[in-house]
Amino acid sequence: MKLIEKIQNYSTGRNVAILFSITMIVYLTILFYSIPKVISSAPETKLFDVSPAGYTTEYARSILNAIGQQGRDLYLSLQLPLDFIYPGLFIVSYSLLFTWLLKKSYALASKAYYAVYIPIVAGLFDYAENVLIIIMLKTYPQLNANLVAVASFATTAKSILSSIFFTLLIVSVIQAVWQTLFKKRAVN
Repeated sequence: MKLIEKIQNYSTGRNVAILFSITMIVYLTILFYSIPKVISSAPETKLFDVSPAGYTTEYARSILNAIGQQGRDLYLSLQLPLDFIYPGLFIVSYSLLFTWLLKKSYALASKAYYAVYIPIVAGLFDYAENVLIIIMLKTYPQLNANLVAVASFATTAKSILSSIFFTLLIVSVIQAVWQTLFKKRAVN
């Protein structure tokens, strides 16, 4: 619970706004700049990072073939460096945002705060995915099926946990808005 208490202490509106803004800048740069650059020679290709259902060794090989040497180099030199910044920002900013919203509805000792671990674990799976993608890029054209399977698992776990988290985040936003409106009506 020490980690949750620390997150509760830092989850202020100012911290949330600053970190969320930085996180969105990095995310939008990845989405609209680095990923399109990597797949520019094969625009129909979905990179590992955005394959929520995972991938097979054959699909991994086809991605790495399709993007070519230039795409593989850009994956290593442009996409992955940004994607090593993003999970840390995701962990911190979304943990703070979620906690900030929970503080509007729950006592600080509530077990609801355990859900704050979801974006943390999702971010850790994102880091694992990135490391495994680097290994795949470095060992290409040799692709170990076990390596691809573990990378695919990390991608799928990240995607599932992120989906669960964003669902909970939406619920907490609705709950916070509802309670704010209800409190205002009670005062009036």
